[in-house]
Amino acid sequence: MEIVQKAVAGTLESSDIMIRVSPSDELDIVINSTVEAQFGDEILKTVKEILSKLNIDKIKILIDDKGALDCVLRARLITALIRSTKDQTLWEKIQ
Repeated sequence: MEIVQKAVAGTLESSDIMIRVSPSDELDIVINSTVEAQFGDEILKTVKEILSKLNIDKIKILIDDKGALDCVLRARLITALIRSTKDQTLWEKIQ
C-alpha cells in the first residue's frame, strides 16, 4: 500500500494521541509520549504490527501521545492511513 499524501488524526488532549503520516522513501517512526518510558516499546510494536498487516514499509510517522489507550492508538493510526492512502476499505483489511 502506498502513502500518497500527508494526513493527521487525533488531538493533543489528555488521554489522546495525534498521529501525522507522510510519504517517505523509508520507514521512519518518531514517538513523543508522556508515558514513553513505560509504554514506548508497546506503542512501537502496535504501529509496526498495523503497518505490517497493510504492507506499508515506506512512511514517516510522527506520534504525539498524551497517554492514549492502545485502542485509541490503533483507531488514530488507521484513520491517518485511510486519509493518506484514500483507501476507504482499509478498515476491512486490518481486521
